[in-house]
Amino acid sequence: MSVVQEYERAVIFRLGRLVTGGARGPGIFFIIPCIDTYSKADLRTVSFDVPPQEILSKDSVTVAVDAVVYFRISNAISSVSNVEDYARSTRLLAATTLRNVLGTKNLSELLSERESISHMIQSNLDEATDSWGVKVERVEIKDVRLPIQLQRAMAAEAEAAREARAKVIAATGEQRASGALKEAADVIADSPAALQLRYLQTLNSIAAEKNSTIVFPVPMELFRGFATEESEENIASPPSA
Repeated sequence: MSVVQEYERAVIFRLGRLVTGGARGPGIFFIIPCIDTYSKADLRTVSFDVPPQEILSKDSVTVAVDAVVYFRISNAISSVSNVEDYARSTRLLAATTLRNVLGTKNLSELLSERESISHMIQSNLDEATDSWGVKVERVEIKDVRLPIQLQRAMAAEAEAAREARAKVIAATGEQRASGALKEAADVIADSPAALQLRYLQTLNSIAAEKNSTIVFPVPMELFRGFATEESEENIASPPSA
């Protein structure tokens, strides 16, 4: 007589042959001494870390990737009779599958599509371990480590891209501001009173800041008369030879 826990199952062999009726448990089960042997299978979810793998991506970039895998036994008989060590075999297969799948991806895909890559690795592992009675529940990529030189190059590239976008935005702002100033100048040219109103607004802004300096702009129209008289005098009295 023997006992297995709620999360365990017992696979019994009688004289080397698998006893019919499937795995026993949970609870009490009986075995014949010196004839029966049994192995316990733990049905709880097990997790393990995949060691960091040096992977050459599709665009010839070397990266170090590690992951974590969660799996459990779905068929106790298959996990005992079809594979010698299901846990060790699953670990080795996970490392191999991780290298094979990530080797078909570009660096940008490795960094931005982790979730879809994890699902792909899980699907491949689950299909391969189905005959072992193992169910792969989840695969998560923990970290993607890049070489230091590549990190510096990517940082410089990102900084240059940000500076280029900033210059484009500033140039666009200047263009829109110049268009608005042109429209304002056209309005002021059509209505001389608008310039006077703008002048009064400027004085109001200066006075609000408690500034003792007041600027009085001189209209350019006052100098046009002098310029016209001077040009007429030059035409009337040509220079002597």
